[in-house]
Amino acid sequence: MTGIIRVHATGGPEVLSWEAVDVAAPGPGELRVRHTAIGINYIDVYHRSGLYAQTLPFVPGVEGAGVVEEIGPGVTRFQRGDRVAYALLPGSYAEARLLPADRVIALPDDVSNDVAASMLLRGMTVEFLVRRCYEVGGGDWVVWHAAAGGVGTIAIQWLKALGATVIGTAGSPEKRALALSLGADYAIDYGASDWVQQVKELTRGRGVDVVYDSVGRDTCAASLDFLKPRGQLVAFGNASGPIPPIDPLTLMTKGSIHFTRPSLAHYIATRAELEQSAAAVFDMIGRGAIVPSIGGRYALADAATAHRDLEARRTCGSVVFTV
Repeated sequence: MTGIIRVHATGGPEVLSWEAVDVAAPGPGELRVRHTAIGINYIDVYHRSGLYAQTLPFVPGVEGAGVVEEIGPGVTRFQRGDRVAYALLPGSYAEARLLPADRVIALPDDVSNDVAASMLLRGMTVEFLVRRCYEVGGGDWVVWHAAAGGVGTIAIQWLKALGATVIGTAGSPEKRALALSLGADYAIDYGASDWVQQVKELTRGRGVDVVYDSVGRDTCAASLDFLKPRGQLVAFGNASGPIPPIDPLTLMTKGSIHFTRPSLAHYIATRAELEQSAAAVFDMIGRGAIVPSIGGRYALADAATAHRDLEARRTCGSVVFTV
């Protein structure tokens, strides 16, 4: 039997239920993978709470790493015993599972399973945000909200490798210190009454080229006030709540601002895009441009505790289940 976490009704962390199931043999084009590590992401909270609707019941989680146990007919890319990882495949809160082989990535020798499970989704998110959604270059000024989170800690390092000037925001002195230690040029508290003015002063009125916002309701609208004319606001999450509607006319009056709400799924839609994005992440890790940070490990059976800590913003960096 295989342990899983299942959600039968959306709600708080208490709806995460530990159950035992049998995992079938893999069918054509499938792998059976035994997890050794499972990524915990904020999107898991959105699914559990019902913000992002799922068909009930469901197994949460979208990312993991482990070892290939069995190969289905027609699979030639992998062998038993291969270490693999994946992202954006729902159902990862499980000790073992079936996966489509064409959405799984082989791990290089210098990337551990824990690092892969904590980094692949977040790393590919940063890759598409800073290289393809908006192409950050040397000299760009960037604001990254939630700079001490799992995505933010990767993003700061990647942005500095690209030569950007980075203003990170975070809600506690400890998290701001972490952002600075990772290379952020400045770190400010987005809960302060004058935080928008602080950004304006740091840029000497120039404004920033791009804002990356996964916080949402508490930061998104205010971020329009310190973008330079024709700057870009990239909203890719809403940890503080859904973003209020933005009138297109407001974008014009603020300086012909570009606003986008992208999804990683649309940037790794093909096998080639998936491989290229993952390879870029592994390359950044391999040459030391990004130093992985796992801020917490939990047992899979303690999923409710992990979610409470994540929602209360008690975590720094990436967090994983170890299996």
